[in-house]
Amino acid sequence: MSESLVTVLYLLSGALFILSLSGLSAQETASRGNRFGVLGMLIAIATTAFGAQVSGSGYVVLALCVAVGAGIGAVLAARVEMTAMPELVAILHSFVGLAAVMVGFATHLAPQHLTGVEHTIHEIEIFVGVFVGMVTFTGSVVAYGKLRGTLSGKPLLLPARHWLNLAMLLVCVALGVRFAGAPEAVALQSLLIMTGVAGVFGVHMVMAIGGADMPVVVSMLNSYSGWAASAAGFMLSNDLLILTGALVGSSGAILSYIMCRAMNRSFFSVIMGGFGGATVTPSAQAPTGEVQSIDVAETVQLLRESKRVIIVPGYGMAVAQAQYPLYEICKTLGAQGAKVRFAIHPVAGRLPGHMNVLLAEAKVPYDTVFEMEEINEDFPETDVVLVIGANDIVNPGALDDPASPIYGMPVLEVWKAGTTIVMKRGMASGYAGVDNPLFYKENNRMLFGDARKNVEAILAGLRQGRGAEAAE
Repeated sequence: MSESLVTVLYLLSGALFILSLSGLSAQETASRGNRFGVLGMLIAIATTAFGAQVSGSGYVVLALCVAVGAGIGAVLAARVEMTAMPELVAILHSFVGLAAVMVGFATHLAPQHLTGVEHTIHEIEIFVGVFVGMVTFTGSVVAYGKLRGTLSGKPLLLPARHWLNLAMLLVCVALGVRFAGAPEAVALQSLLIMTGVAGVFGVHMVMAIGGADMPVVVSMLNSYSGWAASAAGFMLSNDLLILTGALVGSSGAILSYIMCRAMNRSFFSVIMGGFGGATVTPSAQAPTGEVQSIDVAETVQLLRESKRVIIVPGYGMAVAQAQYPLYEICKTLGAQGAKVRFAIHPVAGRLPGHMNVLLAEAKVPYDTVFEMEEINEDFPETDVVLVIGANDIVNPGALDDPASPIYGMPVLEVWKAGTTIVMKRGMASGYAGVDNPLFYKENNRMLFGDARKNVEAILAGLRQGRGAEAAE
């Protein structure tokens, strides 16, 4: 395959990746965006396989690697539940980081024919690529552990942790200066030491970030994996890998910014850690009032009498897989003349867009799903708000309690509705470890128990009532 044809096909793949990102920006076009991405990747793989770099026995090795990778990917896609998708994304980011590290070492150990400035630039590419890749690898592994529950969601706040991070960064910079232009033995030693230090840095950086910030961490690591891939592209002189990595890195950085803005936090405050795992401080306002419970029959009666209903899903809905009967409730209420909508907080769940994907999986119409800024003003005119497995994103302390760890984070103001019904197994705090004053408000009711069973019972009650009315 000629070099000009390779360049054209790489440009075509890059254009398809850009169209893929554009499609993924909206639910209505997400499926089309995925197809563009798959097509672009197939063209990229085929172009690389039949390029000048692969020949002879290399095809056998490449075919085996592609077959193994495709097999693992197919099994994971078939077996992993949507509730486990956040940790799957995190561990996949770690693979990208590890690949960048391996490419960096392989490139460094390969015979070099560069001299002067070109040689220095190439060494910088290797060093930066290995550093970013190792931070991405270890940080993603820790994020995977936190999301899976293997590691605690509370932040690890070591004394002088910021100075420790700064010291590790300065050590890596010093090793980079030592690495450039050094004899082979010294250069390899510097690269190995830096890899170890970068690994510790990645672990410490993510360990210091609390559970409530994990959606931001996932998008941040997505950005890191993109820049690691781009660095690998520079090392391999692969234009498409550079372009793709830059697209992933920049889109991940933009998403991290959007997530931080939705939480009223700066990107650096998230990276520095310390939020999302501590309990409420003694100076915070203690919730006052009495918790009022409600049963399924009373919930059904309230929903029957309502004309405007808003449903707020959270991670609890994902765990219970309650989105399917929930959609049936929406259709049943809609047939009774009620207006039913979904309100999605940007950091609901443990992955950006987690709730949107779950609702799309249940065939919920896109025009009934609204983002926080689109629907927050409608709560005062709403009869009933049904909160399913959400906690921190509906916490009024974020707006009126300066001592709360989540103070300043925009939330869904569900307490302004006529009645709020919160579905939870118990009174445990949310992922941020913060008590929720919403549970004690006069217009709030707690429907305790398994979300799936409660939703199915509510659905049965609504259908039974509808059947009785039809019989009359």
